[in-house]
Amino acid sequence: MAKAANDQEFVEPEKWKEIDEEYWIQNRMSKTDEVKETVEGIIEQVRKDGDKALRELTKKFDKVDVERFAVSREEIEAAYEEVDQEVVDELENAAFNIQRFHRMQLPPDMWTTEVEPGITLGVKSTPLNRVGCYIPGGLASYPSTALMTVVAAKTAGVDEVICCTPGQINPAVLVALDIAGCDEIYRVGGAQAIAAMALGTESIEKVQKIVGPGNRFVTEAKILLQDIVGIDFPAGPSEAAVLADSSAVPEFVAADLVAQGEHGPSSAFVLVTDDPSLPDKVWEQMMIQLKDEPRRDIIAQSMKNSGYIVAKDMELAIEIMNGVAPEHLCIEVKDPMDVLSKIRNAGSIFVGPYTPIAAGDYASGTNHVLPTSGYATMCSGLTVSMFRKTSTVQMLTKEGLAALAPTINTLAGVEGLHAHANSVKIRNA
Repeated sequence: MAKAANDQEFVEPEKWKEIDEEYWIQNRMSKTDEVKETVEGIIEQVRKDGDKALRELTKKFDKVDVERFAVSREEIEAAYEEVDQEVVDELENAAFNIQRFHRMQLPPDMWTTEVEPGITLGVKSTPLNRVGCYIPGGLASYPSTALMTVVAAKTAGVDEVICCTPGQINPAVLVALDIAGCDEIYRVGGAQAIAAMALGTESIEKVQKIVGPGNRFVTEAKILLQDIVGIDFPAGPSEAAVLADSSAVPEFVAADLVAQGEHGPSSAFVLVTDDPSLPDKVWEQMMIQLKDEPRRDIIAQSMKNSGYIVAKDMELAIEIMNGVAPEHLCIEVKDPMDVLSKIRNAGSIFVGPYTPIAAGDYASGTNHVLPTSGYATMCSGLTVSMFRKTSTVQMLTKEGLAALAPTINTLAGVEGLHAHANSVKIRNA
């Protein structure tokens, strides 16, 4: 045993284990069904009693008495007094980088093309009016998530962006929300916050879409309410994967895995490699780094959910990684661009030894709200497109309609929809 920086004895956790793709998938599958009945009850309580339910549930789960849910301008100004100017400056810098990247994603408000004489087709893109962002609390505060969600929504053109976050709100979170341009901030968390944003209460007007990560109660609430409100995707406990070969630097690989583990005891990480000697080297480095980590107990718990996979070659390693479909994927191999071209399933990808996950978490500008639990096989991370909707546009001249008439009339006849055919014939009379 060794002494850690805080003079408490550090006991190495049980050594990580070799796993397979199936073990990872089963381990990371969403466990929200276990809380479904509880969440259904919370939703019904909020539906029935509105603000009263929010107060009771906040007292029960967060141990906080709340009279007024909305955060005032005075409270936001007071938060600036509590946050170091350096932190404010770097939050502004991060917000700028996030906005810059998300502006690159913006589609034109409308485009049209004349595909044939007299036939013009196009797409009109429109932002949503009102969106809700969930900012987790609990074991850590996340001003970075405040930036990621709100800046993306505002860059997309959303008129009203509201945020819910639990408990006594960290001043840095309030400052981040203000920098990002959040319109309304409410001190309510958990499944009850999702229900409030979806259903509306006396204090909180309902939204069109809810985005942001959260625990399994939050995730289940989003799933249960998606028939009446749009959601981004289920985003549960954080996960990281590293795809590496013999060229990888064990210290770097270990650092990314240890960093991801500190999110919470339900976090997990996996190393996939074609180098049988790499897992032991990485484990040794993880133990060295873990000794001085203030959150080492949490990281040690996350290690129980984690492991490594050794593949016979890099092609199989890539195939395995596509099955893993991680939230975060680091590529540390000799030819990273070749490997990148073969990756199909990952929330966010970090290429090369000098691209830590933390860069995307905070500063590069890419969004860190990402699909977990294998949802990267079918979902993208948070983008401006999630805050916009599209309408197709068509404009025909009389000549253009005449050119399409045979197709319309024939298919309408096959389907027995004669009025459809007549709507064309009457114009070509």
